[in-house]
Amino acid sequence: LGWKFYDADDYHPAENKEKMAQGIPLSDEDRIPWLCALHDVLRREDSSGQNAVLACSALRKMYRRVLVSGASAAGGRQPEQPGGSAALHILFVHLHGPMEIIAARLEKRRGHFMPPELLKSQFDTLEPPSAPENFITVSLEKSLPESVLEIERAIFQG
Repeated sequence: LGWKFYDADDYHPAENKEKMAQGIPLSDEDRIPWLCALHDVLRREDSSGQNAVLACSALRKMYRRVLVSGASAAGGRQPEQPGGSAALHILFVHLHGPMEIIAARLEKRRGHFMPPELLKSQFDTLEPPSAPENFITVSLEKSLPESVLEIERAIFQG
């Protein structure tokens, strides 16, 4: 696509990384400042007319609202209205698959602060996207080229 790519893991503060490395799941209080920082990255790209891809475990609806609307969404409020900044237009790609496939992929990852043991807590936290969120669901059981084509189609047709 020629778009900038951001890995949300690069934006976790040291405290979050240490907590996960110890096998402790993050709380909403841990995640909200991180998500607000990610919103700021996306806002900056949008303001400069750039498209971007963000790889992020935005597990809950509230987390996705924060990515779209910023800190005001963390309290359950609606996106900011005139006078504030407009909500970002984000297509969420929900990569869906059985825990076994994801666990196998996590086992192959080296040097990452999140141990595979935290996967169950992520599945427990997950609130799959639903209307009116702007999203597509892509099966992890498809090949990588099939998944990429499906995502590209959604971007360019949506």
